Formats: sequence, C-alpha cells, structure tokens
Amino acid sequence: MAQASGKSAGKSFLGRFGVHIAVLVFVVIWTIPTLGILVSSLRDKDQIIASGWWSSFAGSVQTEAGRLPPASAQKEKDGKFVIEGNLFEQPGSREIQAFGTRAQAPTEFAAGSVAELKDGVTLQVNADGSFIASSPVAFEGDRGQRVYYSASAPPRFTTENYETVLFSEGIGRSFINSLTVTVPATVIPIMIAAFAAYALAWMRFPGRALIIATIIGLLVVPLQMALIPLLQLYNGVAMFFGVPSKTYLGIWLAHTGFGLPFAIYLLRSYMAGLPRELMESARIDGASDFEIFIKIVLPLSFPVLASFAIFQFLWVWNDLLVAMVFLRTDADQLVLTARLNALLGSRGGDWEILTTSAFVTIIVPLIVFFSLQRYFVRGLLAGSVKGG
Repeated sequence: MAQASGKSAGKSFLGRFGVHIAVLVFVVIWTIPTLGILVSSLRDKDQIIASGWWSSFAGSVQTEAGRLPPASAQKEKDGKFVIEGNLFEQPGSREIQAFGTRAQAPTEFAAGSVAELKDGVTLQVNADGSFIASSPVAFEGDRGQRVYYSASAPPRFTTENYETVLFSEGIGRSFINSLTVTVPATVIPIMIAAFAAYALAWMRFPGRALIIATIIGLLVVPLQMALIPLLQLYNGVAMFFGVPSKTYLGIWLAHTGFGLPFAIYLLRSYMAGLPRELMESARIDGASDFEIFIKIVLPLSFPVLASFAIFQFLWVWNDLLVAMVFLRTDADQLVLTARLNALLGSRGGDWEILTTSAFVTIIVPLIVFFSLQRYFVRGLLAGSVKGG
C-alpha cells in the first residue's frame, strides 16, 4: 500500500510539474510578441528599420547618405579651398564609425581618417559628424559631394508614435467607435441570456427540452452563413420603418444574436448546478421566480457572467467582418479593426504606426481580461459536472 501510495504521489507531482511547464511555455509564447509590439511602438522609425526590437536597448547601427554643401560654401585657407560643416542636424546625436563616397563601399574609410579622392581632393569625416573637404583648386557645381556613412545611434524611445496615431491617423475616433459597439454588444446578450438561462434551468414549461436542443444546435451554425440572410432581414425591416439600415443598433442586435446561443448554454449549465435546496427554501418563503433570480441566482452567477463577458468582449472588439457588413465605412462608424486594416493597406511600410496601432488595440482587452481573470476559470468549470 505504501509503495502504491508513493507511486501515486510521484505521478501527481509529475502531473502538476508538467502542467506548470505547459502554462509557462504558453505564457512565454504570448508575452514575447506582445512585448515586441510594445517596445517597437515606443521606438524611433529609423531604429525600427535598422534593427529588431530585441536589440533596442543596445542602440543600432545605420548606414545613411548625406551630401556636402555646394561649392558656394567653400573658403580659401593656406592656398587650398576648404568646405567645413557637420553631417548631422544635431551634432553629437550619433557617432560615425566609418564613411565612404561610393554606394558600393559606404564604409571604406574609418571615422577620423583622411580619404584621398581624385584630383588631390581629400575628405575627413569625424565621429561627431563634422567634416573637412579640401581641394587644391576651387570646388565647382551646385551640388556637393555625396557621402555615405555608418553611424551608431543610442537607444531612443518616444511617445510621438502614440501622439501621431491617436490624434493624426483617426485611431482615436475609431477607438471610441469600437467601444460604442463593444460595450452594448456585451451587456445586451448577458441580460437576455441570464433570464433565458434561469428559465431553462429552473422553470418547467412545454417545449423546454426542444428549446434547449435548438440552442445547442445553433452553436454549430457558422457566423458567415447567417450574415447575408440576417443583413437582408434587417434591411427589410429598416426599409419598412423608413430608418437607416447601417446603424449601431443593427450591429448590436447582430452581435447579440450571434452570442446568445453560447451565452444561454454556458449560463444554463452553471445555474442548473446551483443547490436545489436554496431554490426550494426561497419558494417556501414566498419568493417569486423573479425575486429568486434577482436576489439569489444572479449574485451567485457572477463568475460565469464574468467569463462570458470576457469572451463576448474579445469577440466583438476584434471583429472586422460583422462591422464591415452592418456599419458604414466612413470615419463616424469605422471601428478600430477596420481602421487598422486600412492603415495596413496604405501604410504597410510604416512599422511604427502599425505597431503603435496594434498595441492601442490590445490595451482594452488586456484590461478587461486581467480585471476579470480570477472569475474566468471558475465560471467555465462551474456547472460542468452537475446539470439540471
């Protein structure tokens, strides 16, 4: 018996250890890309192009091109014609490591060395960006010598990307639009499903089993299959009453319809597992079904309500298809996912805009999830064994 007990304890320990390792792996897989988006959203545009986010704290080396001033800027010193200046708008902001005068060899000369060019022309580029071009004869031309250089830049983090996104790219307005869609589309199905779940769990009436079977069947209906019929129905109703078809009310009702089957199924499974003695005691005391639901069932069902709220909020917040079908595409109704889709098409190379916009998108779901996560697992597991 002792040996069997020891083996059982060992297996239990290994099982728990395996679960912890699996959870740790999933956390790392989820955290690393999120951290990358956050760091990239705070970086300078040039540094994003030059290096990955994982090297952002060590600075970056960038190869760039500049041009010396034209011949009109030259001065005569000691019998030679000299052009002096600095390649950087802010001297000392970066450090030049090497330079060159040909695109094929942009780092041909070390910083501070004197490069011998043709016709006796020399060029010296220092680490701080200052340069001296010298020639035995006068420089000619309206365009100066092109210079290539490799410069190291210190890590630079800024909030300018967020200012651009929130106030210049229309993301701020789309953020409000998404909240306008998501909050009612989360609250409405919860309110309806809670009443329906209680009725299906604790009230006896004809057709109850058929309704439950229908709800379970609706869980497997693809959203894409119901979109067009639902839109045609809604357009017909809007035309009959003479009101616009693509409004916030339409998308609230659409998300409510798509979310109700799962909401009712989840809430009914939980409510059916509540103690029967509690309900019977309340009825003996003269409580009606409405009073039992409001004063007893609803407070006890908060974990499962929070679980579904997380699901529904994430689904609606990240939705693009339903929003494109049931809302207009102008700025007044364009949701965040649609705005990001437009940015991805027109600003595909502006990584600082895209990463900042992406992080703005996930901020609200993260806040919602971490605020309600303690109820998440409880709400999903409760009622999974016992049912009514």
